[in-house]
Amino acid sequence: MHLRMETAGAVATLTIDRPDKRNALNLDMWAAIPGLLGSLGPDIRVLLIQGGEHFSAGADIAEFESLRSGADGAARYGEIVHAAERAITEFPQPTIAVVNGFCIGGGCEIALACDMRIAADNARFGITPAKLGIVYSFTSTKQLVDAVGKAWAKQILFTSEIIDAATALRIGLVNELHPVGDLEARAKELADTIAGRAQVTVRGSKKIINRIADGEHEDDSVRALYDEAVHSADYAEGVRAFLEKRAPKF
Repeated sequence: MHLRMETAGAVATLTIDRPDKRNALNLDMWAAIPGLLGSLGPDIRVLLIQGGEHFSAGADIAEFESLRSGADGAARYGEIVHAAERAITEFPQPTIAVVNGFCIGGGCEIALACDMRIAADNARFGITPAKLGIVYSFTSTKQLVDAVGKAWAKQILFTSEIIDAATALRIGLVNELHPVGDLEARAKELADTIAGRAQVTVRGSKKIINRIADGEHEDDSVRALYDEAVHSADYAEGVRAFLEKRAPKF
């Protein structure tokens, strides 16, 4: 299947593992993503998604003539890809894409579905539907616009040009940039930091940020998040630890 899920404490790591194809994703790989994420239990606090030498060169173009031939085949293929993207976007805990090398097309779609992206200084990004006669999906386009703004989203999609790591950092496509040799350690450090924070805050913040990005407003369901927090064990521990001048244990 070329996808590997591993857990270490409160952190899960989904690795794209098809190095002979630069981690291009075939239909079986796309289809497996929702189930793999759904298999993770409530003890998981952060999900990392990574590749190897390359994050992913995108969808496997070799399948286009067979599985994506004609409008109906393309629509079915697109539904499976979008289900994978939604599974990542809607994963309740924070998700971090850890990007080496190529992050192109569907690979970039996966990275943008994550809450954060950190990259090596050798990373290269591109979204290339203009080379294939495909219109990028609404939800994935929105994620791109949310990350880089309208003008850069248009340049990326209109041109299909490859963007280097420094440009990706400058335009907001990635949160952080690191030397190749330091990326894995930084990913672990960032995941452990988030896993060690008050989870009632992390979960509530993710929900509210996503609602803001979707143009929604404060309502009773949002106010319920505030109420949940102040009645939580996390809040009690946070206040107690502050008063006792020690690190909280969430």
